[in-house]
Amino acid sequence: MRILIVEDDAVLRDGLSVGLGLAGFTADAVETCAAADAALRSSEFDAVVLDLMLPDGSGLDILKGLRLRQQDIPVLLLTARDGVDDRIAGLDSGADDYLGKPFDLDEVAARLRALLRRAAGRASAVLEWQGLVLDPSRLEAEKDRQPLNLSRREFAILHVLMSHPGQIVSKSRLEDKLYGWQAEIESNAVEVHIHNLRAKIGPGVIQTVRGVGYRIAGEA
Repeated sequence: MRILIVEDDAVLRDGLSVGLGLAGFTADAVETCAAADAALRSSEFDAVVLDLMLPDGSGLDILKGLRLRQQDIPVLLLTARDGVDDRIAGLDSGADDYLGKPFDLDEVAARLRALLRRAAGRASAVLEWQGLVLDPSRLEAEKDRQPLNLSRREFAILHVLMSHPGQIVSKSRLEDKLYGWQAEIESNAVEVHIHNLRAKIGPGVIQTVRGVGYRIAGEA
């Protein structure tokens, strides 16, 4: 899942990027309201981690802009301003969750997983599909109760496909989910990951729809 981090403190920004990356997220990061607004208008993200106090304004302005544009992307506020009035203002402006600084990276990741799960309308964090089981909190996968040794990007592809059962997911959308701004993408990277996944989970599970994309085959 692709996350936008909006944080002006370089140490926190880098820590969040690395920590969320290790937790299985693809993290892009900016430090100003202007950069965040440009990113949210030009790229697709699954969630936003948003600081309130930024060099060129308030994170609440970014949040209000999202909601005015009818963008329902989940937003987790991270800020030192964690008084009751601040939390109320943030939630009433459209935030989905609020976490004060200092924070624990594992809790940030867990709250993001919960936000994404609720946004998708799922009660359970674990994804299941015809013997395939994915646990995003542990980055663990199994097929027919046998563990699968998946790379981070193989896991991410399978997570996207299983999150949209029966739906075709385009190659470009998979690339967006897997790679941040700084990553170099080889033209056949997705095809290579799909090939490796098929070798591990068996043929016929992931279908190629030529010229369109990929999907998980069959019924749940």
